[in-house]
Amino acid sequence: MEIARVADNVSTPTIGAMRLQFWRDNISKTFAGSPPAHPVSVLLANALDDLDGRTGGKARMSKSWFLRVISAREQYLNNAPYTSLNALEKYAESTYSTLLYLTLSALPMASITVDHLASHIGKAVGITAVLRGLPLIAFPPPPNHHSNSSGLGGTLDSQRRHQGAVTLPLDVMAEAGVREEDVLRLGADAPGLRDAVFAVATRASDHLITARQMLKNVRAGNDVGHGFEHEGEEGHEYAPSQSGMGGPNSAQNEEIERGFGVLMPAVSTSLWLDRLQHVDFDIFREELRRREWKLPWKAYFAYRRKMF
Repeated sequence: MEIARVADNVSTPTIGAMRLQFWRDNISKTFAGSPPAHPVSVLLANALDDLDGRTGGKARMSKSWFLRVISAREQYLNNAPYTSLNALEKYAESTYSTLLYLTLSALPMASITVDHLASHIGKAVGITAVLRGLPLIAFPPPPNHHSNSSGLGGTLDSQRRHQGAVTLPLDVMAEAGVREEDVLRLGADAPGLRDAVFAVATRASDHLITARQMLKNVRAGNDVGHGFEHEGEEGHEYAPSQSGMGGPNSAQNEEIERGFGVLMPAVSTSLWLDRLQHVDFDIFREELRRREWKLPWKAYFAYRRKMF
């Protein structure tokens, strides 16, 4: 949360970059055993010590994953548009999916099957988060004049932030014929906007559908159906028995049972995408910003059945 809120709490990307560097330094010092006197750093240090104690030093959290999240957030501090839908997907993998990996590693759990599910779910959550934030970024609230950094504005990047921006992928906007100036002038009536939102939402939905099919395959006694694209990368090294499609089916089921709570963001994401479809992909509809009353029940049954 501290890192995710940086872009909203600063007046210029330069100041935002300074704050993110502060967090890089904090993470590095904490992993080195000398956490700064900051509540988040102290809690992280306690979590690292607890994990080390529970596993006898056999499990660890990845420092590089923390730094990956920071770097990905830094890249879009000025609300620059994503160059392509694939670039948006990569951003979601580097932020939301990576946070799920970190949570799983804290259990601890090193499972190619659950990591694979977390990758798809994190991408769906991240892509959906960008859609949900589009109205707020396109029409931001007035700047906070009480901020201790407000007087340092005036750059093109800060003007862009205060005047609004459209963060849909550029390739999707080009294909749908969407122009940023039309969105900022016409809002929901901008030509092609619903088509562009539909294309982005479809990519998020595809990842949820893939994750559901993976769960069904495992429940049916089969492998997940396709390989994990990040296998072999740092933090994604697995025992030989888990390589490929995930190892013995009984072990995969046990791992999913144990790690399912970490995958629960799929429930709220699926509900929001259903609501978006119900309003015909009008991203500016007020009901999309209301709380989902079904969420507690849906979450309860999803966790009980281990299916979303």
